[in-house]
Amino acid sequence: MTNPTPSPRRAQLTGNRIRERRLVLGLKQAELAGLVGISPSYLNLIEHNRRRIGGKLLIGIARVLQVDPAQLTEGADATLYDALQLAAQRASTAFGAAPETDRIDELAGRFPGWTGLLAAQQKRIASLEILIEGLRDRISHDPVLAESMHEVLSTVAAIRSTADILVREPDLDDVWRGRFHRNLHEEAERLSNRATALIRHFEPEADDSARVASTPIETVEAMFDAAGHHFPSIEADGAAAIASVLDQAPGMEDVATRNLGERLLRSYAEDAARLPLDVMAPAARSTGYDPAQLLGIGGGDVALVLRRLATLPRGAVGEDGAPPFGLAVCDGSGALIFRRRIPAFSVPRFGAGCPLWPLYRALARPGQPEVAQLEMPQGAMFKVWAVSQPVGHAGFGQAPVMQAVMLITPSTAQGDATSAPPIAAGPGCHFCPRKECTARR
Repeated sequence: MTNPTPSPRRAQLTGNRIRERRLVLGLKQAELAGLVGISPSYLNLIEHNRRRIGGKLLIGIARVLQVDPAQLTEGADATLYDALQLAAQRASTAFGAAPETDRIDELAGRFPGWTGLLAAQQKRIASLEILIEGLRDRISHDPVLAESMHEVLSTVAAIRSTADILVREPDLDDVWRGRFHRNLHEEAERLSNRATALIRHFEPEADDSARVASTPIETVEAMFDAAGHHFPSIEADGAAAIASVLDQAPGMEDVATRNLGERLLRSYAEDAARLPLDVMAPAARSTGYDPAQLLGIGGGDVALVLRRLATLPRGAVGEDGAPPFGLAVCDGSGALIFRRRIPAFSVPRFGAGCPLWPLYRALARPGQPEVAQLEMPQGAMFKVWAVSQPVGHAGFGQAPVMQAVMLITPSTAQGDATSAPPIAAGPGCHFCPRKECTARR
């Protein structure tokens, strides 16, 4: 893996981040300089952004400051950056405000706590909007609601007709008046029972009332993120360990969430059985984690190799371990159905990603592996591998069900360039600041 080098656009704040992190840890400038083997005067120039920094020196400073080098060179994580940019866009549309989006990285560097809070609030707002949209869709198409409303309206109409007769016909004999009163009482009871059942249908269970609303995919991805996308028990025991993993994960009480988690963990177990960790890990280390050189052990299944690379356990900064890998998986419609995020590369939580990602190009060329280099709007460079393959067949004469997989890892333009020039891509049109992009929706 190549040494991290800051992108020109964001390197100007690297010194600021080093200084702020040093102050947080209570280190003096001379102490940090001594620990990394440079003079205090040279460190002073770095902290005032008068000297560029990269390579071994950057790694050494990051190790002493106990952070990933990307946190110093790239600043705000791309997911955080995109959340703040989306918040700024919505503020501009709703309130006419004009936040300085070109200073987001400076804000994140100086006030990480406040920017984290803003990003968390933006994520919460987006999650609630998705929930509201789902509830609106449910109300529009719920068969129980439709049937109940029909019965409620029919009962109300019957009560109104009976009451109208009683009011307009004062000379009714006692027998007929008694019948109408009995009908009125029965229809009122029916209305009360139906309304009560309707309320129970939409009310949450008592033990779920305190649970924060979240979609199943969010809860399942949180489980994968908490495990670092690596489950040792499943690697060792296969599918037999899935139930235990789900029982220990929060939020799996919901049936839909547990079913989704079980399906994704079963796919993980199948991959682990086909390409065991004791085979995959040594081969990946010996080839420098290059997917092209690992196709042989995957039996030619490119998607399997890409998925397994994304599940290898990562080492701490400066220790042996897999490099940071991200993963994006989409179905034939282009909707992202699974993701593993890495710093500086934002994968949208909902919908589709950037149309220029090789992930989508691969859908048009089934079985043909793609490799490219992407340059994100903030200047960070990434190397990506992608392929689309059938994951199921409906039968003879029917189109296969396709799925595309894209593996992502940081790179440098100088040391990891492909034959083609980098693709100026983004996180998706909803967040991307590239206004003049020809692929923009």
